[in-house]
Amino acid sequence: MSESRSRRPRTTASGRSTKRARGAPAPAPKRHWLRNSLLVVLLLAALGVLAFVIMVARTTVPTPNEIATSEATIVYWADGTSEIGRLGEATRRSVALQDIPLDVQHAVLAAEDRTFYEHGGVSPLGIGRAVVNNITGGSTQGGSTITQQYAKNAFLTQERSWDRKLKEAVLAFKLETVVSKDEILGNYLNTIYFGRGAYGIEAASIAYFGIPVSELDLSQAAVLAAIIKSPSGLAPENDIAALEGRWTYVLDGMVEQGWIGAKQRRTADFPKIKKVKAKDRLGGQTGFLLTMVEDQLRELGFDDTEIQRGGLRITSTFDKSSQRAATAAVRKAGPTSDTKGLRIGLAAVRPGTGEVVAIYGGENFIDDQINNATRQFAQAGSTFKPFALAAATEKEVPLTSMWNGNSPATVDGYTFSNYGDRSYGPVSLLTATENSINSAYVELESDIGVTSVADAAVRAGIPSDTPGMDLDNLDLTFVLGTASPSGLDLANAYATFAANGRRSTTSVIREVIGPNGGLLFQLDARPASAFDPDVASTVTYALARVVTDGTAFVANGLGRPAAAKTGTTDDNKSAWFAGYTPQLATAVLMAKEGPDGIPVSLSGTGGLSTVTGGSFPGAIWTAFMTAALDGLPVEQFPPPPPGVDQPVEEAVPCPTTWDGQSALPSGCPTPSVVTEFGPDPNATDTLPTDAPTPPVTSIPSPDVPPVTPTPEAPPTEAVSPSPVPVEPSAPPPPVEEGRP
Repeated sequence: MSESRSRRPRTTASGRSTKRARGAPAPAPKRHWLRNSLLVVLLLAALGVLAFVIMVARTTVPTPNEIATSEATIVYWADGTSEIGRLGEATRRSVALQDIPLDVQHAVLAAEDRTFYEHGGVSPLGIGRAVVNNITGGSTQGGSTITQQYAKNAFLTQERSWDRKLKEAVLAFKLETVVSKDEILGNYLNTIYFGRGAYGIEAASIAYFGIPVSELDLSQAAVLAAIIKSPSGLAPENDIAALEGRWTYVLDGMVEQGWIGAKQRRTADFPKIKKVKAKDRLGGQTGFLLTMVEDQLRELGFDDTEIQRGGLRITSTFDKSSQRAATAAVRKAGPTSDTKGLRIGLAAVRPGTGEVVAIYGGENFIDDQINNATRQFAQAGSTFKPFALAAATEKEVPLTSMWNGNSPATVDGYTFSNYGDRSYGPVSLLTATENSINSAYVELESDIGVTSVADAAVRAGIPSDTPGMDLDNLDLTFVLGTASPSGLDLANAYATFAANGRRSTTSVIREVIGPNGGLLFQLDARPASAFDPDVASTVTYALARVVTDGTAFVANGLGRPAAAKTGTTDDNKSAWFAGYTPQLATAVLMAKEGPDGIPVSLSGTGGLSTVTGGSFPGAIWTAFMTAALDGLPVEQFPPPPPGVDQPVEEAVPCPTTWDGQSALPSGCPTPSVVTEFGPDPNATDTLPTDAPTPPVTSIPSPDVPPVTPTPEAPPTEAVSPSPVPVEPSAPPPPVEEGRP
C-alpha cells in the first residue's frame, strides 16, 4: 500500500500559514458587497421612479388663466393700515405663438433653455449642474427648464423649498405629457416677467422699444431674452454693461445652435432702448419710497414675480406724518431762487432699530428717479469730524487737550487753511469741535492715525466702499470729509451715537405677510456694539455744544436737546447738516450738478454767495425735526463721563483783521487772506437788491414751523431758542466752520 502525500500549506512572507481551519466559514468575496449595494440603489431608484409616476398621475394641470387673478403687492405706512402704494399694477398682453417672430423665440430659447425641444420637461443635467454649483459655493442656480419656469410662475407659489421644487418638476413633467411644446413656449412667452411692469413678450416689446413684438429685430429680441434672467439686475437703467454682456451671451448661443449665421452675429449692434417712464401713481415721494421697499425685498431674497404679483402685504417703517413733514420742510425752508441743477436729500433714522422714518429723495419721482437720500454723490465735509472725535476719545484724548488752531497750517507736509483762513491760536478739542477748526482736527488725526478715524467711521455705519473712502490709501484729508456717503448712510452713523454707541442696520420694512397670511419676514432689530457708551456720550456732549455754542446753532430752534454738526466742502460743492435727538437722527444735504452731471458750486443758490451747512440745510433740518418730534416727550441725552463737562479755559481767539499797530494775542500769526477750505472771505454774502427774500419766514405751516437760514454764529442772549418767524430784508452773511 503506497503512502499518500500530504499537500504542504502555503505560507505568507512572515511564515504564517494561509490554510483555513477546518469548519471555518469562507470569507465573502468583495463583489458580493458591491452587488448588494447596487441592488439597494436600484431598488431605491425604482421606488423613487414609482413614487414620481404616482405623483404625476395624480397631478392635475390647472388652467393658465388663473394667473390673471394674481394679487398685487401692497405697501403700508408704519401704522400697518394706511396704504402707500401697490407694486403689482402691471401691464399684461398676450399674443399667439405664430405672431411672435422666430428670432424672438430662438433668442429666448438661447437665453433660458437651449434643449427645450429635446427634454421631457425636466433637465437632469441642468439640475445636477445647479446642485453642484450651489453646494460648492458658486452662484445660486435653479437649473430650471422653460417648462419648469412656466409651471412655477403660472401654477405654484414662489416659496424656496425642496418641496416646491419637487412639485415644480412633477408639474413640468405632467405638462409635457398633456400639452405640446409649442403651447408651453407660447404660454411662457405670454406670462414671464420682463421688468418695467411688463408681463409677456408683447408688453415687454412696447415697454422697452415702443413697438409690437411682430416688429422686433434680432438685436432687440436678444435684449428682451437677456432681461428674463434678472429683470431688475439687468435693467438698462441699472446696469447697462451687465445687460450688454448677457445680450452677447444670447447671440452667441443662437450661433452655437445654428439659429443665426456668423454674418448676422457680426452685424448685430446693441439697440437703443426707451427710457423708463414713471407712472403718475409714483409722483412726489411715493416712487422713492416704493423703490426702496422693492430694493430691500430683493435683498431679502424675493424675486420680481413675487414682488409684482405675489399678493404680499408689506408694513414699511415710513411714518406718514414724518414723511409729510420732510416734504414740507424742504418746500418751505429750502431755497427758491437759482435752483437749477440743485439736489436736496433728507434721511431720518430711528436710533437703536435702524428704521427709516422718512426720506426726501427729490422733488418728483416721475421727473427724476435718482434718490438724493440714498445716492452717494456729495462730499460730507466736516460732518466726518465726529468720527475723529470718537477715535480720539477711545485713545483717551480728552476734550480739554490743546491743539493748533492757526491758519494756514502744515501737518506732515500737508498745508491747508481753516474756513475763511481764520486763526484761533491754541484751542481745546471741544472748541475745535464747536467751531469746526480744520487745523486742530488734522493735527489730531495725524496724532491718533488716519486709520483709526476711518475705522471709527466704518464702525459707526459708513459703508467701507463709500466713494472717496479708499481704506488702502488714506491721507489726512479724510477727516475733512472727502468721502461721499449717502444721506441715509450719515444719518445712520449719527444714529449710532444717539443710541449710545449701538449700531443698527437700516431697514424700510417691518414685516412681510404672504398671500395666505403667513409671516415671511419680520424686522428683528439687534444693534451691535460699535462704541463704548462713554465714548458715544462724549461725542454727543461735544456735538450738543456745537448746537449751543458753535456752527450748528440754528438747531437751538428745535426747543429740545440736540447734537449736530455742519459740513461745507471746498469750492462750496456740497453743504450738510446732520444731527440727532435721543429719538431721531437726520441728515440733510445739498449739492448742485451741471447738465453733464458734474458737481458745481452752490454759490448763488437762494441768493447766498456761499451755501453753508448751517444755512438752508440747517433750516430744513430744524423744520423737519420740529414737526417729526411734535407730540413726543422731550428726552435728555445720557450724561457724559465725569470730568468731560468741566468748563475749559480757552485761549483768546486770533483776529481775522489787524490795524497793524495793536498787539496780537500770543501765538497768533499776522492775519492773511489765504483760503483753501471755504469761500473767498472778500466775497459779499448778501442778497442782490433785486433778489426775493426766501419765503420760509412768511409762509405759515401747520406741519413745519418756518425757520430762516441764518449765519452759523451762536445766538445772542436776546434770541429766543424757539423757531419764531422773523422777516428780515435779507439773510445776514453765512459763516461756516467757525464762529465770527
